[in-house]
Amino acid sequence: MTAYDAGTSEAANPLKQLARYGQSPWLDFIQRSYTESGQLKKLVDEDGLKGVTSNPSIFQKAMGHGTDYDPQIRQILEHQIVDAGTLYETLAIRDIRAAAKVLQPVYEQTAKVDGYVSLEVSPYLARDTGATIAEARRLWLAVGAPNLMIKIPGTDEGAPAVQAAIAAGINVNVTLLFSLNAYAKVVEAYIAGLEDRLARGESVKGIASVASFFVSRIDVKIDGEIDDRVAKGDRDAAALKALRGKVAIANAKQAYEYWQGVVKSPRWQRLAQAGAMPQRLLWASTSTKDKAFSDVLYVDGLIGPETVNTIPPATFDDFRDHGRVAPTLTQDVADANRVISEARRLGLDLDGVTRTLVDEGVRGFEDAFDALLGSIAAKQAAFLGQKVTSTILNLPADLEKAVTDELETWRKKGNVRRVWDKDATLWTGHDEARWLKWLSIVDDQLLDLSKFEEFQAEVKARGFRDALLLGMGGSSLGPEVLSVTFGRHEGFPHLYVLDSTDPQQIRDFQDRIDISRTLFIVSSKSGGT
Repeated sequence: MTAYDAGTSEAANPLKQLARYGQSPWLDFIQRSYTESGQLKKLVDEDGLKGVTSNPSIFQKAMGHGTDYDPQIRQILEHQIVDAGTLYETLAIRDIRAAAKVLQPVYEQTAKVDGYVSLEVSPYLARDTGATIAEARRLWLAVGAPNLMIKIPGTDEGAPAVQAAIAAGINVNVTLLFSLNAYAKVVEAYIAGLEDRLARGESVKGIASVASFFVSRIDVKIDGEIDDRVAKGDRDAAALKALRGKVAIANAKQAYEYWQGVVKSPRWQRLAQAGAMPQRLLWASTSTKDKAFSDVLYVDGLIGPETVNTIPPATFDDFRDHGRVAPTLTQDVADANRVISEARRLGLDLDGVTRTLVDEGVRGFEDAFDALLGSIAAKQAAFLGQKVTSTILNLPADLEKAVTDELETWRKKGNVRRVWDKDATLWTGHDEARWLKWLSIVDDQLLDLSKFEEFQAEVKARGFRDALLLGMGGSSLGPEVLSVTFGRHEGFPHLYVLDSTDPQQIRDFQDRIDISRTLFIVSSKSGGT
């Protein structure tokens, strides 16, 4: 994207003119090279940019392609081996901090109203309230920037997390809002969080939040249904066609009308008098998907006081070039209500569409995060000199397809994450969680590494020549692989592995070792023994 010509008058730039009507343009994009090159600052200086949003899809495009992040990845891997998730977070936090620094002057000049950059909690946590709260707090502390907003999905499970985060003094960007019902829950969560702070005698000043109301995706769904019915000769074809491209903006205007009622309420006025800032509506998903409509439809049509429009780069350029600025959000509200009523009369299932869009949005961000972590893991493997191959096993084609399909099913359902969460419902749901301690046992034992170092020193001091491990199946095969991999080290016992109860094999091992100078190890694979 490009910034407008500095020689062009400010009055001629529609992006700058948005401020006259109380709207803040934010950019729905983040990338390291864009920040480091000064392009982001140029948008702030020349276009009046007031904020930045990110999401897993944006980071996937930024990190998964090109070489922007390769130097930092190499630097990290030179000092430690980390998993792809930790590597992603390290890269993302640096980007967020850098963007926050560029936007800090905006944050100060607007008295904390604008100048924010958003970082999303893991999309894998969208249906887990407790984990979302913990992640929000952790990321807030990890970034350490006052103009950070933590993005929390506006799911049923996300609303209580929003309340908890606001009560903790964390700025929140609530994402994936499509319906008025979901938005009302989020407004309630924001107000309740502020009230929790007041009840504890804490200040509500300077805590910011936006509610990201998604727009164009609604028209994509509704217009698709309209086109299908018209193609089939629906008797209401003319009335249906008249609604194309109108439902999403009408839905957004109803949300804004609801917000106007909230800020006039005595309940909100009490908070405002204590210094609370209103939770602004933010219009998201504002690129036009249908080429039959204006490429700036969802910017032109939603301009109003105390709102934000987070605009993708191409649409940002388009609006600068030919956007039309007027207070459209508060115009034709009666017609917007008529559009929604007409949609319901014609059987267009807006409620069903918005529910579907939430589920699709969560899955879409999960898929993008899967792809992102896969891209980072591939780079990590390349830098470590490891071979990455898409071939699973040398299987017959039909079996390889079955394995591939099953792996994709596990990915979509998040089953690997459920294993790591020790979720027994992956099996029968009874006592399986009791034998999954092997998932964390290495990390647990590393916390007490000194006891192993002391034991190692004792073994060496006592002069053991051999070590014989007694196990069965995995409990002996695992140690044997380690023995073959690392070999024997001078001054330490030679490791033998006995995986048998056969008398002859036991006698063979007895002949190989000096029992008086052998350390015997009994190995169990139960996961916690």
